[in-house]
Amino acid sequence: MKRKAYNNLLKWKKSKSRKPLLLLGARQVGKTWLMKEFGRREYENVAYVNCDREPLAKTLFSQDYDIRRIIIGLQSITGETIKREKTLIILDELQEAPRGLHCLKYFYEDAPEYHVMAAGSLLGLTLSQQESFPVGKVKMEKIYPMDFEEFLWALNRDNLCELIESKDYELISEFSEKLIDLLNEYYFVGGMPEAVKAYADNEDLNEVREIQQAILAAYRMDISKHSTKAESIRIGQVLDSLPSQLSKENKKFIYGVARPGGRASDFETAIQWLVDAGIIYKVNRVSRVESPIKVYEELGSFKLFLLDVGLLCCMAEVESIELLMDKTGMSRHRGMVAEEYVAEQLISAGYNLYYWSNDKTPAELDFIFQYQGAAVPIEVKASTNVRGKSISEFVKTHPGMRGFRFSLLPYTDQGWLVNYPLYSLPFYFRKLSKLKK
Repeated sequence: MKRKAYNNLLKWKKSKSRKPLLLLGARQVGKTWLMKEFGRREYENVAYVNCDREPLAKTLFSQDYDIRRIIIGLQSITGETIKREKTLIILDELQEAPRGLHCLKYFYEDAPEYHVMAAGSLLGLTLSQQESFPVGKVKMEKIYPMDFEEFLWALNRDNLCELIESKDYELISEFSEKLIDLLNEYYFVGGMPEAVKAYADNEDLNEVREIQQAILAAYRMDISKHSTKAESIRIGQVLDSLPSQLSKENKKFIYGVARPGGRASDFETAIQWLVDAGIIYKVNRVSRVESPIKVYEELGSFKLFLLDVGLLCCMAEVESIELLMDKTGMSRHRGMVAEEYVAEQLISAGYNLYYWSNDKTPAELDFIFQYQGAAVPIEVKASTNVRGKSISEFVKTHPGMRGFRFSLLPYTDQGWLVNYPLYSLPFYFRKLSKLKK
């Protein structure tokens, strides 16, 4: 399988100011595979250590930070000769090795000729609690589930990717039915690499759903293992409430949906735990849109999205027939699924998302982010029915801005608003152009 993050790893390897690299991301998003595949293809050999499974690794960094001693220890554990500039050292599940994270500082300062990568399924959570994190001594790279373009690569649909890239919208529209079918498949399968590979190999939807259930079970085991009993209950309540939260017309997170009578003080820690673990994304509200947008974010009003649309459909028990046989986008769960899809595609592309609403009007804008000093307002429509006044009201009250809608309609440029088909999202927003009129 091809991953876009691979190119970022190449840039890291070639950098003259290279630092140890931390891959951050939730369990099962493909961090281990990516590191091993990169090492296999770009280095003479790989010294791989799983710090959770290897007992000796858990004591390797606790004595001191003598890099020579640590390299000898890694060679003994892996059986690999570690050569400067020639060997990729992979420290997986590094959060399980006491003082392992801090040791990366000394690789950078005392032995930059060694190429070191580290990752962990709960490394993001560990970093939020780490008192001696080597600030400025490591580079961090976030790994997300596979986006829709990577999904098409996995299905050997590179030709369709090239077609969308061409921006020949008249020709693209000729293939729209097939692209919508593939988008529906992505909604069900999602972007977790194991599920994508199983679908690419066997096209067995039952196998896909079993894999998704296993991943969600693994998340719940992590929650139980790495939090107190009281915390794990509240974390689970937040997670379990996501399908209900996102199926509402107003998708703002309501504490009472997670638990009757629930309040912010009950769930703030639980939500942050899931954010730090990479399992959910938090999108805060802004009621005013001026640059910089972040100045106007309201931390008390937000939406929560799961990291993967396929996992969300699994949690919500959305049946495959409801998605795969829906040609119009009118199924009852389609709004939830489409907005989840758009959120994760934009976040994985590197954008800081917000949503907009104003107390003076019932209008609400699904997403907004800042790009090169300009605000990018996004409206999401799950079907060909695009009735609604929110995006038009927003643009009218913000002169000079141009709206963007993603729906099942073909490409249309109305001047003040551009409609793009949902399947084109990861292709277009990878190469944003001028946004103002």
